[in-house]
Order: sequence, then C-alpha cells, then structure tokens
Amino acid sequence: MYRLANRYGLTGQVKNTGSGVAIEVQGSQAAFGKFLEALRSEAPPLARITSVSVEEAAFLPETVFAIVSSHSGGHGDTLIAPDAATCVDCLRELFDPADRRYLYPFINCTNCGPRFTILRRVPYDRPNTSMAAFPMCRDCRAEYDDPLSRRFHAQANACWKCGPQLTLMDAKADVVVGDPLDRAIEFLRAGRIVAIKGLGGFHLSVDATNAVAIATLRRRKRRFEKPLAVMVPDLLHAEQFCLVSPEDRATLVSVERAIVLMHARGDSRLPNTIAPGIPDLGIFLPYTPVHHLIFARGNFAALVMTSANLSEEPICIDNDEATARLRGVADLFLVHNRDILLRCDDSVVRSIQGRTTVLRRSRGYVPTPVRLKAELPPVLAVGGELKNAVCMTKGREAFLGQHIGDLENLAAYRSFEESMSHLQDILEWKPTAIAHDLHSGYLSTGWALKQKDVQIVAVQHHHAHVASCMAENHLTGPVIGVVLDGTGYGTDGHVWGGEVLVADFDGFRRAAHLEYVSMPGGAQAVQEPWRMAVAHLHHAGVNRLDAAIPFLEGVSVHQMKVVRRMVECRIRSPLTSSCGRLFDAVAALIGLRTKVNFEAQAAIELEACCSDGIDIDKYRFAIKEDECFEIGTGLLFEQIVDDLKRGVSRETISRRFHQGLTSTLADVVLRISRETGVEQVCLSGGCFLNKPLRVGLEGSLRRRGLSVHTQSQVPCGDGGLSLGQAAIAAHRVLRSGGH
Repeated sequence: MYRLANRYGLTGQVKNTGSGVAIEVQGSQAAFGKFLEALRSEAPPLARITSVSVEEAAFLPETVFAIVSSHSGGHGDTLIAPDAATCVDCLRELFDPADRRYLYPFINCTNCGPRFTILRRVPYDRPNTSMAAFPMCRDCRAEYDDPLSRRFHAQANACWKCGPQLTLMDAKADVVVGDPLDRAIEFLRAGRIVAIKGLGGFHLSVDATNAVAIATLRRRKRRFEKPLAVMVPDLLHAEQFCLVSPEDRATLVSVERAIVLMHARGDSRLPNTIAPGIPDLGIFLPYTPVHHLIFARGNFAALVMTSANLSEEPICIDNDEATARLRGVADLFLVHNRDILLRCDDSVVRSIQGRTTVLRRSRGYVPTPVRLKAELPPVLAVGGELKNAVCMTKGREAFLGQHIGDLENLAAYRSFEESMSHLQDILEWKPTAIAHDLHSGYLSTGWALKQKDVQIVAVQHHHAHVASCMAENHLTGPVIGVVLDGTGYGTDGHVWGGEVLVADFDGFRRAAHLEYVSMPGGAQAVQEPWRMAVAHLHHAGVNRLDAAIPFLEGVSVHQMKVVRRMVECRIRSPLTSSCGRLFDAVAALIGLRTKVNFEAQAAIELEACCSDGIDIDKYRFAIKEDECFEIGTGLLFEQIVDDLKRGVSRETISRRFHQGLTSTLADVVLRISRETGVEQVCLSGGCFLNKPLRVGLEGSLRRRGLSVHTQSQVPCGDGGLSLGQAAIAAHRVLRSGGH
C-alpha cells in the first residue's frame, strides 16, 4: 500500500486492524482509481483479498502517506496467512556468496516463510510470534522498517547475527561437534535416520534410495507398509520417479508445497518398499531453506520425509519432546531454537480429472478459510474420530483447523484441544453452538457434550458429508448426496457407509443404501478383511468354498468356522451398509489382502489392480424397490465366485466390480432424481478418493443430465466432516432465531 500510494502521489495512512486492513488515501479521482485497480492486480504473492469496501471520509491536511502501528481492536476478521515455501528471491540470496544471508538456514521475507505455526495471537506482528525471542540486529531492523524493502514488516526476518540457529544432537540429546548440516548429511549418506525440525513439526528422514535404511525406519517407527512421503530437490527429479501431469507440476511448485500423489514410473530407481503394493508415490519439493541446503550440499536424489512420530501419535514439534518421544527411532536430531507453536503436518493432494483435490488439509492451506455462500453464525464443529480436523464459521468464512489425525490416544486428544484453542485465539471468536457426530463414543463428541452455556448440536455422519460438499460448492439444496465411506453411526443404530440421501442443511431422508451385512468382530473386521468376505459370502448363500477362492490360503479352517458361527448367530457382529467394508470383502476374496496394516489398504490395492477399459460383463447388483431402495450384494459375490472358478484375473474382477458398482449407483440416483425432481448430486465420503469410482460415477451421472458436485478444497473423507457439521449446526441456530 505504501509503495502504491507513493507511486500515484496519494497521501494518507494504512494500518492492520483486527477486522482487516484499513487504508485512508486522498488525492485526485484519477490517481485513486489507478491505486484501487493496482491494489487488486498487484497484491503481494501471499496476499488474499476477500473484499474491498470504499467510503468517503473528511479531508485532512496530510502531506505524506504513513504506515501506522497495528492494533488488535475490531472483530478479528483479518485473515492469517499459512506457512509458505521459500520464494525464488530468498533462494537466490541463500546461494549467493556475496549476500549477507549466504547459506543462512532461516532466510525468509514477506513473500515466504513461517506464519501460522509461529503465531500466538493476532495481529501478526513479531511480538505475537515465536520470533519475539530474537531481537533484530541493526541491518535486519533497517530492512524491517523500510517500506521499499522486500522484508518490510517480515515478522520472521533474521540473519546469521540475530536469528535462529541449527544444532545437531545425537540420540542422547548431546550436541554433535561440527557443522550441523554437513554432519547431518554425512549421517544420512551412511544410512542413518535423522529427525529434522521443519515448519509445522519434525520429519524422520533417510536416503530414499537406501532400501536398508527404509526398512530400519519402518521397523522403528512401526509403520510396516503404509506409504512413505518422498522429498525430491526439483521437478526434474519428480519426473524421473513419477508421471507428472501439468496440474501436478503446478501443485509441486506452489507455495503450499503439498505432498502430491502421482503414478510411479516403472523404471524408477526408488525401492518399492517406499509404497509396497501401491502404484502411486507421494512426492513433494523442498519448502524450507534447510531442505534446500541439504539437497544442494548433499546431492541427494530423494529423501524419505515422513512425520516424526510413532504410529497413530501426533507429529513432534518441540526439541525436548522429539528427543524423548523418538528415542530409539531417530539416530540424530537436526533441531533449531525457533519454537513451533502449533503442530501442522504436511498436506496431501491428488489430481483427479485435471483438478487438484485435497486429501489431507494442513500445512500450506490452514488457516486459509473456505468461502461460504452466505453469512453464518459462529459455530464450532469438532469433527469425527478419524482424520479429525475442527471447523469454525465466522461470517461468510469457514476456518478448518489443521489435520489432527485419529483421536485414539491422549496425545492426539491434546492436539485436538490445542487446535481448537489456538484457532479461537487467533480469530478472537467464541461459538454460539458446538456441533458433533452422533456417535456417543467418539472423543470429540465427549468433549462437545462437556461444554456449558452453549447450544450443542448432534449431526449424523453422512448428512455432514453431504453438507460439506454443499458448503464448498455454494449449494443450498435439496441435493441427492451419494456418501460412500467406511463407517458412520446411523440413525437406526447400525453402521452406515453406503448411502444415498436427499438432503439440505435442515435435514435429510435416506433414499437408498447398500443392504446390511454382518461385520464379524466389529472393529476386528476392519483389520481383517477376510471376515467381511466370509460375511458377504454367507449373506449370498455361498457356503461351500473350494480352492478357487484365493483368500482361503491365509485363513485356517478353525478361523473360518468361528467367524461363520459369529455371522450365523449374530455374535459380536453389528450390521453395516459400509461401502468401505464391501471393498474390503472383494479385495480379500480375490486374494489381495486378508489383513491390513493401515486404513483402506485393501481398498487401495483393489483400486490399484483395476485394469483399464470398458467391460460389457460388469457385475450386476440386485435393487430392492421400496420407500428406501436397497442395493443387494448377494448377486455380486455369486458372480465373483463364478469368475474365480473360471480363472478370471483379479484385474478383470476389480474392473467389473468398479464398473458394476458405479453403474448401479447411477441407476439408483437417476430413479431418485425422477421421483423427487432433484437434479443436483453431491459425491462425498472417503471412498471417493478412489479414481475409478469417482470418475466413473461422475461421468455416468453427467451423461444422464444430472449436475454433479465433488470436493477439492476440502477432503471428501472425514477430514472435511467438520465443515458439514458446522454448516448444519449454523442453519439450526438460524432457524431457532439465533445469530
């Protein structure tokens, strides 16, 4: 603003306030018009202008344009920028021997560097960040105070003289002698595991070309088969390892620096133990100066960079926490003395039909809000149990917190509480209502029910999924929502997950669902998909099995008898309509996976072996017509068993299953549309991360003349659940006369 005002000869002032940027200018009408146009067209790289309002003010005898100190009055409407990858200008200086910040690991400017994860409170000024501990030297202060400098009011501004520094420690937390970066590179080259402190937490890193080091990391971290993220130095290396689309290329170099899932090249020299059984790799580029220095000085082709935690625990952010929790996992710790104030794991995206779709929304995206169609009252939504992320609505914006993960232990629950508290602090905000999932056993639900003096709203899981898609796409409803996922507590007390709802923000009607099947062992059936295969076969009346059924090789006769008995007598066998469990059953039946080591592993492998092409012999599903359509699966399993006996390949079976399911769902949705007159369709739920399913159903519905909406800004899985919860609760508050 200062530079623009001086360019056009305007006087006045600019200041940051809690409710936005307040600019007062005076001068000729022509100059003001050019200033206003440039304000929008020449905004800095990280600026996001959501609205501009203009009003006339009384003339003041001003002779200059001034920058006035920030104050925190107003309503806290100023948006906070996410952490941003190191910009090209800083990279040029980083490797310039003549620059005073040559090789400085914390170089940054107003266009890049930490934001959200170093912020204590608004406004975003240095005293309110973890950089308050580092008084600027004379040179840095001069840049900070100069409106014409790229580092003017860069709150994390620092240099070798006055800023944070790196330290390398061994497993006993003793300082390792020598240059921290050079020694860390030396240990990585030797196959050691180094914990590296980044922007939103620590990574555990090993040389990605070293299969022995990867095996050691998996064993120590207890992450036996789940894919590991890989950081590469540049686009050229990304293209050596993966098939990179134009959309992927743009995402890889964006300021968010998300992990991008891409199809691995067959000739890649990376060990297949990075993502065993899966054709995709998660690749991302360096986003901190430390990352760039490690690649430049170590000449690595690729490094594994996985979250520094044990399985199911939150990522480490504090030096002492890391050395304590990762004892026995990491050999070395590359730390620094700038505090990370909030955990923020790496974001994950995937390109589907040329559209970048967020799978995990965290660093780089949070706390950028989702813009809503209309203003909503302030609501806090606490999400679900899996892939938890909270959401707060404020005016026409919904602020989703960073990915927390599964609320399965005390550490994750504390991170969940920290996320809510931090968002409320920086937004200067208190809710009029709190929304939670219907499931009474969720830790997030338990937290919500303990809150006092605020309206508590329970929201059905799959209704929230539909509402999340509606909110992102600015729909008001009614819509036909197809929600396919692993689990969600239904209004009838059963486990839902294969649902077609007619819904708006005020309510929903269950219009169709996959028929109920027993889930022998409850949660154990999720870990052992062969149990779901037994349940579906029993349901289909296929009780005599022979050697043609591949999964029998990994299941004992005794186990089979026990699970059959559980199904027959309904012993510890809740009913489920879950599409996720249907995928598990098919994957187990054709011999892909009898046990899983991470969520959706069987379904991911079933998608991976789905061959291309159109199959005229796609599988058929029985549809029972009633007030609520029931999609039967018995016929499906009869057909799969027949194909197995004929020696049909698993690739063909997977293709016939995917195409049969999408065709059946499209037929059901079309019938519902004709009956109701509703032509807007929303697709949501974790199963729509499956490309053949999502692309197939979306295309089929569009060819039938329906308007189809999917999600890209917000995860379609449980990571986006809280947005839907918040929208539903906010509308309930409005109906009750609240504000």
